[in-house]
Amino acid sequence: MDISIIETSGLGDRSYLISHGGSAVVIDPQRDIDRVLALADERATRITHVLETHLHNDYVTGGLELSRTVGAEYVVPAVDGIGYPHRAVTDGDVIDAGPMRFEVLHTPGHTHHHVSYVLRDDTGAVHGVFTGGSMLFGTTGRTDLVAAEDTEELTHAQFHSVRRLADTLPTDTPVYPTHGFGSFCSATPASGDESTIGEQRQSNPALTQDEQSYVDELLAGLSAYPTYYAHMGVINREGPAPVDLTPPAPIDPAELRRRIEAGEWVVDLRNRTAFAAGHLQGTLGFELSGSFVSYFGWLYEWGAPVTLIGESPDQIAEAKRELVRIGVDRLTGSATGDVDTLRAEAPLGSYEVGDFARLARERKTTAVAVLDVRQTNEFDQEHIPGAVSIPLHELPQRLDDVPAGPVWVHCASGYRSSIAASYLDRAGISVVLIDDDFDNAVKLGLTVSG
Repeated sequence: MDISIIETSGLGDRSYLISHGGSAVVIDPQRDIDRVLALADERATRITHVLETHLHNDYVTGGLELSRTVGAEYVVPAVDGIGYPHRAVTDGDVIDAGPMRFEVLHTPGHTHHHVSYVLRDDTGAVHGVFTGGSMLFGTTGRTDLVAAEDTEELTHAQFHSVRRLADTLPTDTPVYPTHGFGSFCSATPASGDESTIGEQRQSNPALTQDEQSYVDELLAGLSAYPTYYAHMGVINREGPAPVDLTPPAPIDPAELRRRIEAGEWVVDLRNRTAFAAGHLQGTLGFELSGSFVSYFGWLYEWGAPVTLIGESPDQIAEAKRELVRIGVDRLTGSATGDVDTLRAEAPLGSYEVGDFARLARERKTTAVAVLDVRQTNEFDQEHIPGAVSIPLHELPQRLDDVPAGPVWVHCASGYRSSIAASYLDRAGISVVLIDDDFDNAVKLGLTVSG
């Protein structure tokens, strides 16, 4: 039995293709199903079933389109309001996929309807459990994505769900979660790349703490999550439209300038320091790297047309693939090449880039305004004295709270602060981007705890 992982690192998620004897089952597929189809073809298998552990909050599912494309049965936990044909499953149901059997365990917590799937062969032996947003590696799925009034109830349910998995399954059972590899669906950061039920009994807080301690700790640790999540459950319940990965049409420099002057979403995908060195004034910088899609979706004005600027057509295509995974489909144009060739007499912007060592030197002789765009819980743990705390996702609405420039802006690694710097620059605020790890600020003695 082969279990293949399909990694979506930008969202911190995994999908799975399980194959045996020429048959395959897919669990929690992302919207860009071409990756799944290519893997099934490589494995010379036919997909007979597509399984969802829950209606996802952090991405648009590819399950519906995949099941229709290959003629597979689409299996979804029983939940009201789903607007397309599917097989609704509840606790104790079994999906018979030839030489593979998937036993359904109701594991509420991440959502009310969440299920896990225990993989067995035709002898009944367990080969793994697919836990979605329930048991993760060293943590559990967050419980506040349904409604505030349900969060405490779901947190208690999550505790019992993880305990049920640990009590039901053999110690050596491999655990295959969907979330927890950088996903905001994780209650706390997950640890490790693989695990078993036995290892989780030693490290998972739902298994090492009593119920109330687990509940109190999880609730106290919940932080903000991307606002685009509000749209994912709705799309997945109604049934996503088929994915379109066709690159957005190229536009000329004159049209690019018109869109910028009209205040449209024109996003530059280049490296953060390249953007700082020179960019079309009025554009936003979202470096196309690890955290791109989460923070783009968090700040995006839902439904607004988007124009992308990139170094190459391949970079534009990669960005579109990332964005359609969260339902950002209104990509209305693109431009590639050197900024000087794209400017059409439009003004160029730029700002300085520094590090914490330079900030330390500046602070010895000058009163320096510092803006911290990490989340509030990060700031509360440790921060630079005198820094103004405005989490990145609040910045567009709180520009009036930013100190007079020049403002030195930082986060934990330089990624969030690079986005913030582009917002400040667009607003006409003089800015210095601190492109550095916050650990270096700690080492330099720039910070205080609490």
